[in-house]
Amino acid sequence: MMLASSRAVALPALRSRALAALAGALAVALAAQVAVPLPGTPVPMSLAPLAVVLVGGLLGARVGAAALVTYLVMGAVGLPVFAPVGLPGAARLFGPTGGYLLAYPVAAALSGAVTARGASWPRALLSPAVGIATIYAGGVAQLLVLTGSASLAAAMGAAPFVAGDVLKVGVAALLLRRFVNPSRALR
Repeated sequence: MMLASSRAVALPALRSRALAALAGALAVALAAQVAVPLPGTPVPMSLAPLAVVLVGGLLGARVGAAALVTYLVMGAVGLPVFAPVGLPGAARLFGPTGGYLLAYPVAAALSGAVTARGASWPRALLSPAVGIATIYAGGVAQLLVLTGSASLAAAMGAAPFVAGDVLKVGVAALLLRRFVNPSRALR
């Protein structure tokens, strides 16, 4: 009797987490459609990193990471969720933007973990900063593998994006301060 009761309680919670993860994946997919190709780099500037850190910060580490794994699976099977610039489907994960994409679940998890401890101003700023730095690390690492040059990878994969990403960190911090309630987050 006790087992059936705990299943009845666990199922709605699981369902709400799954729906939250799907909503997070769709939010990142929408943000990725706002992409601008930049000269000198095969990587477009998009709003996806902002969405990634917000999904992690708002949904928590586990659900945020699940949302981004869902996003990657959706893109890998060919759904048009990635930025509209670049290779289609799973091939995108092996191209110049693949390292950024593959870092998304880790970035969301880290942003969620930082925000889980509260959304004070320092944490609200640290959460998206850690997430964006994680995305940079993945992206620059893959560009290093593809180009064979650390300086070229940094020049193509980090330098063009710093100003925009500082702005994204600020916007994310404002939103996290406003909307994070650690006691109610889906963790």
